[in-house]
Amino acid sequence: MAERNNTLRTCTSPERYSPPESHQNLVAGCPVEKAAGIEGGSVDEVVGLQEEARMSPIPDRVQVGNSLLYKVERMLGAGGFGLVYIGRRVAGGSQGNGPNAFKVALKFEHRNSTGCRFGPPYEWQVYDHLKGCYGLPRVHYKGRQGDYFVMIMDILGPSLLDVFISIGQVMPPNMVACIAVEAISILEKLHQKGFVHGDVKPENLLLGKPGSSGEKKLFLIDFGLASMWRDSLSGQHVRLCQQPDNFRGTTRYASVHAHLGLTASRRDDLESLAYTLIFLIKGRLPWEGYQGNDKRFLVFMNKTVTSPETLCAVKKIQFVEQPTYSKLISLFESLICPPCTLLKTIRIDAILKADHVSNRFTKNVEDCR
Repeated sequence: MAERNNTLRTCTSPERYSPPESHQNLVAGCPVEKAAGIEGGSVDEVVGLQEEARMSPIPDRVQVGNSLLYKVERMLGAGGFGLVYIGRRVAGGSQGNGPNAFKVALKFEHRNSTGCRFGPPYEWQVYDHLKGCYGLPRVHYKGRQGDYFVMIMDILGPSLLDVFISIGQVMPPNMVACIAVEAISILEKLHQKGFVHGDVKPENLLLGKPGSSGEKKLFLIDFGLASMWRDSLSGQHVRLCQQPDNFRGTTRYASVHAHLGLTASRRDDLESLAYTLIFLIKGRLPWEGYQGNDKRFLVFMNKTVTSPETLCAVKKIQFVEQPTYSKLISLFESLICPPCTLLKTIRIDAILKADHVSNRFTKNVEDCR
Protein backbone atom coordinates (compact mmCIF):
# COMPACT_ATOMS: atom_id res chain seq x y z
CA MET A 1 0.00 0.00 0.00
CA ALA A 2 1.38 3.40 -0.96
CA GLU A 3 2.01 5.82 1.88
CA ARG A 4 2.04 9.56 1.88
CA ASN A 5 4.92 11.75 2.91
CA ASN A 6 4.87 12.11 6.67
CA THR A 7 6.32 15.63 6.73
CA LEU A 8 4.79 17.58 9.59
CA ARG A 9 2.27 20.22 8.63
CA THR A 10 0.04 22.55 10.58
CA CYS A 11 -3.56 21.79 9.72
CA THR A 12 -6.64 23.94 9.89
CA SER A 13 -8.87 20.90 10.39
CA PRO A 14 -8.25 17.34 11.61
CA GLU A 15 -7.97 14.36 9.29
CA ARG A 16 -11.13 12.41 10.12
CA TYR A 17 -13.42 9.76 8.77
CA SER A 18 -15.24 11.20 5.78
CA PRO A 19 -18.95 10.36 6.14
CA PRO A 20 -21.22 9.65 3.19
CA GLU A 21 -22.04 12.65 0.99
CA SER A 22 -25.49 12.96 2.53
CA HIS A 23 -23.90 13.51 5.93
CA GLN A 24 -20.96 15.77 5.06
CA ASN A 25 -22.14 18.43 7.52
CA LEU A 26 -21.60 16.24 10.60
CA VAL A 27 -19.00 17.12 13.19
CA ALA A 28 -17.36 14.81 15.71
CA GLY A 29 -19.22 13.57 18.73
CA CYS A 30 -17.60 12.81 22.06
CA PRO A 31 -17.44 9.55 24.00
CA VAL A 32 -19.25 8.67 27.17
CA GLU A 33 -17.07 8.66 30.27
CA LYS A 34 -17.99 5.74 32.51
CA ALA A 35 -17.17 7.52 35.75
CA ALA A 36 -17.81 11.22 36.21
CA GLY A 37 -15.06 13.16 37.92
CA ILE A 38 -12.15 10.77 37.32
CA GLU A 39 -8.89 12.27 36.09
CA GLY A 40 -9.27 13.00 32.40
CA GLY A 41 -13.04 13.36 32.58
CA SER A 42 -14.91 16.65 32.84
CA VAL A 43 -17.29 17.32 35.71
CA ASP A 44 -18.51 20.46 33.91
CA GLU A 45 -19.54 18.39 30.89
CA VAL A 46 -21.43 15.92 33.07
CA VAL A 47 -23.19 18.76 34.91
CA GLY A 48 -24.10 20.24 31.52
CA LEU A 49 -25.61 16.94 30.43
CA GLN A 50 -27.63 16.66 33.60
CA GLU A 51 -28.86 20.23 33.12
CA GLU A 52 -29.91 19.37 29.57
CA ALA A 53 -31.71 16.31 30.91
CA ARG A 54 -33.65 18.50 33.33
CA MET A 55 -34.61 20.92 30.54
CA SER A 56 -35.36 18.08 28.10
CA PRO A 57 -36.20 15.05 30.24
CA ILE A 58 -35.09 11.62 29.07
CA PRO A 59 -38.24 9.89 27.79
CA ASP A 60 -39.81 7.21 29.96
CA ARG A 61 -40.10 4.91 26.96
CA VAL A 62 -38.12 4.61 23.73
CA GLN A 63 -38.99 3.29 20.30
CA VAL A 64 -36.77 4.31 17.36
CA GLY A 65 -35.76 2.93 13.97
CA ASN A 66 -38.38 0.15 13.89
CA SER A 67 -37.26 -1.05 17.30
CA LEU A 68 -39.42 -2.62 19.92
CA LEU A 69 -40.72 -0.52 22.82
CA TYR A 70 -38.35 -0.12 25.77
CA LYS A 71 -38.90 1.29 29.23
CA VAL A 72 -36.00 3.53 30.33
CA GLU A 73 -34.58 2.45 33.69
CA ARG A 74 -31.49 3.45 35.70
CA MET A 75 -28.50 5.34 34.32
CA LEU A 76 -25.34 3.36 33.54
CA GLY A 77 -22.99 6.23 32.78
CA ALA A 78 -22.72 9.93 31.95
CA GLY A 79 -20.01 12.19 30.58
CA GLY A 80 -18.75 13.85 27.44
CA PHE A 81 -21.94 14.38 25.45
CA GLY A 82 -23.86 11.18 26.13
CA LEU A 83 -26.07 9.52 28.71
CA VAL A 84 -26.38 5.74 28.87
CA TYR A 85 -29.37 4.00 30.46
CA ILE A 86 -30.68 0.47 30.81
CA GLY A 87 -33.67 -0.20 28.59
CA ARG A 88 -36.13 -2.99 29.44
CA ARG A 89 -38.53 -4.42 26.85
CA VAL A 90 -42.12 -3.59 27.68
CA ALA A 91 -43.28 -6.98 26.41
CA GLY A 92 -41.48 -10.27 25.80
CA GLY A 93 -37.78 -10.64 25.08
CA SER A 94 -34.98 -13.12 25.67
CA GLN A 95 -32.34 -13.21 28.39
CA GLY A 96 -29.40 -12.92 26.00
CA ASN A 97 -28.18 -10.05 23.84
CA GLY A 98 -29.43 -9.06 20.41
CA PRO A 99 -32.33 -7.09 18.93
CA ASN A 100 -34.85 -9.16 20.90
CA ALA A 101 -33.03 -8.96 24.23
CA PHE A 102 -35.00 -8.33 27.41
CA LYS A 103 -32.47 -5.63 28.43
CA VAL A 104 -30.43 -3.30 26.21
CA ALA A 105 -28.22 -0.24 26.56
CA LEU A 106 -29.77 3.08 25.45
CA LYS A 107 -27.32 5.85 24.58
CA PHE A 108 -28.88 9.33 24.49
CA GLU A 109 -27.23 12.39 22.93
CA HIS A 110 -29.03 15.73 23.08
CA ARG A 111 -29.70 17.42 19.75
CA ASN A 112 -27.88 20.57 20.96
CA SER A 113 -24.69 18.79 22.01
CA THR A 114 -21.54 19.56 20.04
CA GLY A 115 -21.72 16.37 18.01
CA CYS A 116 -25.40 16.64 17.09
CA ARG A 117 -26.06 20.24 16.05
CA PHE A 118 -26.03 19.35 12.35
CA GLY A 119 -27.50 15.87 12.48
CA PRO A 120 -27.01 12.44 14.08
CA PRO A 121 -23.85 11.79 16.12
CA TYR A 122 -20.65 11.08 14.21
CA GLU A 123 -20.25 7.91 16.28
CA TRP A 124 -23.29 6.41 14.54
CA GLN A 125 -21.48 6.40 11.20
CA VAL A 126 -18.35 4.91 12.72
CA TYR A 127 -20.39 2.01 14.13
CA ASP A 128 -22.06 1.55 10.73
CA HIS A 129 -18.65 1.34 9.04
CA LEU A 130 -17.30 -1.09 11.67
CA LYS A 131 -20.35 -3.34 11.78
CA GLY A 132 -19.29 -6.88 12.63
CA CYS A 133 -15.78 -5.89 13.69
CA TYR A 134 -14.31 -8.18 16.36
CA GLY A 135 -14.58 -6.97 19.95
CA LEU A 136 -17.20 -4.25 19.37
CA PRO A 137 -20.74 -4.23 20.80
CA ARG A 138 -23.60 -4.63 18.36
CA VAL A 139 -25.82 -1.68 17.55
CA HIS A 140 -29.39 -2.74 16.77
CA TYR A 141 -31.36 0.46 16.23
CA LYS A 142 -30.75 4.19 15.90
CA GLY A 143 -33.11 7.12 15.65
CA ARG A 144 -34.31 10.39 17.11
CA GLN A 145 -37.00 10.74 19.75
CA GLY A 146 -37.89 14.21 20.97
CA ASP A 147 -34.73 16.18 21.74
CA TYR A 148 -32.49 13.13 21.81
CA PHE A 149 -30.68 10.93 19.34
CA VAL A 150 -30.94 7.37 20.65
CA MET A 151 -28.75 4.34 19.92
CA ILE A 152 -29.92 0.90 21.09
CA MET A 153 -27.07 -1.52 21.73
CA ASP A 154 -26.16 -4.76 23.44
CA ILE A 155 -25.85 -4.27 27.17
CA LEU A 156 -22.39 -5.14 28.48
CA GLY A 157 -20.85 -5.81 31.88
CA PRO A 158 -18.34 -3.95 34.05
CA SER A 159 -15.48 -1.89 32.68
CA LEU A 160 -11.89 -2.80 33.46
CA LEU A 161 -11.88 0.14 35.85
CA ASP A 162 -14.85 -1.39 37.71
CA VAL A 163 -13.06 -4.76 37.86
CA PHE A 164 -9.83 -3.06 38.96
CA ILE A 165 -11.61 -1.36 41.86
CA SER A 166 -13.56 -4.45 42.87
CA ILE A 167 -10.44 -6.64 43.28
CA GLY A 168 -8.44 -4.17 45.34
CA GLN A 169 -7.04 -1.75 42.76
CA VAL A 170 -4.20 -3.99 41.58
CA MET A 171 -4.61 -6.73 38.97
CA PRO A 172 -2.48 -9.91 38.92
CA PRO A 173 0.08 -10.08 36.06
CA ASN A 174 -1.54 -13.01 34.27
CA MET A 175 -4.94 -11.29 34.27
CA VAL A 176 -3.37 -8.16 32.77
CA ALA A 177 -1.58 -10.36 30.22
CA CYS A 178 -4.92 -11.84 29.11
CA ILE A 179 -6.30 -8.33 28.78
CA ALA A 180 -3.23 -7.27 26.80
CA VAL A 181 -3.36 -10.02 24.17
CA GLU A 182 -7.11 -9.65 23.67
CA ALA A 183 -7.01 -5.83 23.54
CA ILE A 184 -4.13 -5.89 21.03
CA SER A 185 -6.15 -8.31 18.90
CA ILE A 186 -9.21 -6.04 19.03
CA LEU A 187 -7.12 -3.03 18.04
CA GLU A 188 -5.52 -4.98 15.20
CA LYS A 189 -8.98 -5.82 13.78
CA LEU A 190 -10.08 -2.19 14.21
CA HIS A 191 -6.95 -0.89 12.48
CA GLN A 192 -7.47 -3.31 9.61
CA LYS A 193 -10.78 -1.52 9.02
CA GLY A 194 -8.84 1.76 8.63
CA PHE A 195 -9.80 3.31 11.98
CA VAL A 196 -8.03 4.30 15.18
CA HIS A 197 -10.05 4.53 18.39
CA GLY A 198 -8.50 7.66 19.88
CA ASP A 199 -9.44 7.09 23.53
CA VAL A 200 -8.27 3.68 24.74
CA LYS A 201 -8.54 3.47 28.53
CA PRO A 202 -9.92 1.16 31.25
CA GLU A 203 -13.35 2.82 31.18
CA ASN A 204 -13.73 2.03 27.47
CA LEU A 205 -12.79 -1.66 27.75
CA LEU A 206 -15.75 -3.67 29.07
CA LEU A 207 -16.49 -7.29 29.79
CA GLY A 208 -19.61 -8.97 28.46
CA LYS A 209 -23.00 -9.10 30.10
CA PRO A 210 -22.85 -10.99 33.44
CA GLY A 211 -24.42 -14.42 33.23
CA SER A 212 -24.20 -14.55 29.43
CA SER A 213 -21.96 -16.77 27.31
CA GLY A 214 -19.86 -13.70 26.54
CA GLU A 215 -19.39 -12.46 30.10
CA LYS A 216 -15.62 -13.08 29.96
CA LYS A 217 -15.12 -11.49 26.56
CA LEU A 218 -13.50 -8.09 26.17
CA PHE A 219 -15.21 -5.27 24.25
CA LEU A 220 -14.04 -1.84 23.10
CA ILE A 221 -16.67 0.93 23.23
CA ASP A 222 -17.16 4.68 22.61
CA PHE A 223 -16.08 5.74 19.13
CA GLY A 224 -16.86 9.44 19.30
CA LEU A 225 -13.15 10.26 18.97
CA ALA A 226 -12.38 7.64 16.32
CA SER A 227 -10.72 8.72 13.08
CA MET A 228 -9.35 7.10 9.93
CA TRP A 229 -5.63 6.47 9.64
CA ARG A 230 -5.93 5.81 5.91
CA ASP A 231 -7.88 7.54 3.18
CA SER A 232 -11.09 5.65 2.42
CA LEU A 233 -10.78 6.27 -1.33
CA SER A 234 -7.06 6.06 -2.12
CA GLY A 235 -6.07 3.66 0.66
CA GLN A 236 -3.07 5.85 1.41
CA HIS A 237 -1.99 6.76 4.92
CA VAL A 238 -3.33 10.15 6.06
CA ARG A 239 -0.86 13.01 6.31
CA LEU A 240 0.88 13.97 9.51
CA CYS A 241 -0.60 17.26 10.70
CA GLN A 242 -0.36 19.26 13.88
CA GLN A 243 -2.99 21.24 15.76
CA PRO A 244 -1.29 22.22 19.02
CA ASP A 245 -4.51 23.51 20.58
CA ASN A 246 -6.59 20.50 19.59
CA PHE A 247 -6.05 17.90 22.33
CA ARG A 248 -8.22 14.82 21.85
CA GLY A 249 -8.50 11.99 24.35
CA THR A 250 -8.11 11.51 28.10
CA THR A 251 -5.12 13.22 29.73
CA ARG A 252 -4.07 10.24 31.82
CA TYR A 253 -3.95 7.74 28.93
CA ALA A 254 -3.40 9.89 25.82
CA SER A 255 -0.25 9.31 23.76
CA VAL A 256 2.57 11.84 23.67
CA HIS A 257 1.58 12.60 20.07
CA ALA A 258 -1.98 13.42 21.16
CA HIS A 259 -0.60 15.95 23.66
CA LEU A 260 1.27 17.58 20.77
CA GLY A 261 -1.91 17.77 18.67
CA LEU A 262 -0.57 15.40 16.02
CA THR A 263 -2.79 13.39 13.71
CA ALA A 264 -3.73 10.07 15.30
CA SER A 265 -2.41 6.83 13.85
CA ARG A 266 -2.21 3.20 14.92
CA ARG A 267 0.74 3.80 17.25
CA ASP A 268 -1.35 6.09 19.46
CA ASP A 269 -3.95 3.43 20.33
CA LEU A 270 -1.15 1.07 21.33
CA GLU A 271 0.57 3.68 23.49
CA SER A 272 -2.71 4.40 25.28
CA LEU A 273 -3.20 0.66 25.79
CA ALA A 274 0.30 0.44 27.27
CA TYR A 275 -0.58 3.15 29.81
CA THR A 276 -3.81 1.29 30.57
CA LEU A 277 -1.95 -1.96 31.26
CA ILE A 278 0.61 -0.23 33.48
CA PHE A 279 -2.23 1.38 35.44
CA LEU A 280 -3.99 -1.95 35.93
CA ILE A 281 -0.90 -3.82 37.11
CA LYS A 282 0.74 -1.04 39.13
CA GLY A 283 -2.37 0.59 40.54
CA ARG A 284 -1.38 4.06 39.32
CA LEU A 285 0.58 5.94 36.68
CA PRO A 286 3.65 8.12 37.45
CA TRP A 287 1.88 11.29 36.32
CA GLU A 288 -1.24 10.96 38.46
CA GLY A 289 -2.01 13.63 41.02
CA TYR A 290 -1.11 16.75 39.07
CA GLN A 291 -3.52 19.64 39.61
CA GLY A 292 -4.09 23.15 38.27
CA ASN A 293 -3.85 24.79 34.88
CA ASP A 294 -0.48 23.16 34.11
CA LYS A 295 -1.74 19.62 34.72
CA ARG A 296 -1.82 18.52 31.08
CA PHE A 297 1.62 19.98 30.38
CA LEU A 298 3.12 18.27 33.45
CA VAL A 299 1.58 14.95 32.44
CA PHE A 300 3.00 15.38 28.94
CA MET A 301 6.50 16.13 30.25
CA ASN A 302 6.40 13.09 32.52
CA LYS A 303 5.36 10.87 29.62
CA THR A 304 8.19 12.12 27.39
CA VAL A 305 10.84 10.91 29.85
CA THR A 306 9.30 7.45 30.17
CA SER A 307 11.64 5.01 28.42
CA PRO A 308 10.33 3.16 25.31
CA GLU A 309 11.30 -0.17 26.91
CA THR A 310 8.81 0.51 29.69
CA LEU A 311 6.05 0.70 27.06
CA CYS A 312 6.80 -2.52 25.19
CA ALA A 313 8.52 -0.56 22.40
CA VAL A 314 5.29 1.11 21.21
CA LYS A 315 6.97 4.51 21.44
CA LYS A 316 9.38 3.42 18.70
CA ILE A 317 6.59 2.94 16.15
CA GLN A 318 6.62 5.59 13.42
CA PHE A 319 3.57 7.54 12.23
CA VAL A 320 2.96 5.51 9.05
CA GLU A 321 4.42 2.25 10.33
CA GLN A 322 2.26 -0.84 10.59
CA PRO A 323 2.67 -2.19 14.13
CA THR A 324 3.86 -5.78 14.50
CA TYR A 325 0.91 -6.93 16.58
CA SER A 326 2.19 -10.50 16.86
CA LYS A 327 5.47 -9.25 18.34
CA LEU A 328 3.62 -7.16 20.90
CA ILE A 329 1.42 -10.13 21.82
CA SER A 330 4.47 -12.38 22.21
CA LEU A 331 5.72 -10.11 25.02
CA PHE A 332 2.87 -11.42 27.19
CA GLU A 333 3.04 -15.13 26.36
CA SER A 334 5.09 -16.14 29.38
CA LEU A 335 2.67 -14.35 31.74
CA ILE A 336 -0.47 -16.18 30.64
CA CYS A 337 0.56 -19.51 32.24
CA PRO A 338 1.57 -20.44 34.85
CA PRO A 339 -0.12 -19.57 37.13
CA CYS A 340 -3.47 -19.78 35.42
CA THR A 341 -6.01 -19.40 38.18
CA LEU A 342 -7.34 -16.22 36.58
CA LEU A 343 -7.12 -17.30 32.94
CA LYS A 344 -10.87 -17.81 32.80
CA THR A 345 -11.45 -14.19 33.86
CA ILE A 346 -10.72 -12.83 30.37
CA ARG A 347 -11.30 -14.86 27.23
CA ILE A 348 -8.54 -14.67 24.63
CA ASP A 349 -10.42 -16.10 21.65
CA ALA A 350 -8.80 -13.95 18.99
CA ILE A 351 -5.21 -14.87 19.78
CA LEU A 352 -5.97 -18.60 20.08
CA LYS A 353 -7.41 -18.52 16.54
CA ALA A 354 -4.57 -16.44 15.07
CA ASP A 355 -2.08 -18.05 12.68
CA HIS A 356 0.88 -16.25 14.23
CA VAL A 357 0.38 -17.54 17.79
CA SER A 358 3.22 -19.81 18.85
CA ASN A 359 2.73 -23.52 19.50
CA ARG A 360 4.26 -23.08 22.95
CA PHE A 361 1.72 -20.40 23.84
CA THR A 362 -1.21 -22.52 22.65
CA LYS A 363 0.06 -25.56 24.57
CA ASN A 364 0.45 -23.51 27.78
CA VAL A 365 -3.10 -22.26 27.53
CA GLU A 366 -4.55 -25.68 26.78
CA ASP A 367 -2.64 -27.14 29.73
CA CYS A 368 -4.29 -24.57 31.99
CA ARG A 369 -7.88 -25.21 30.97
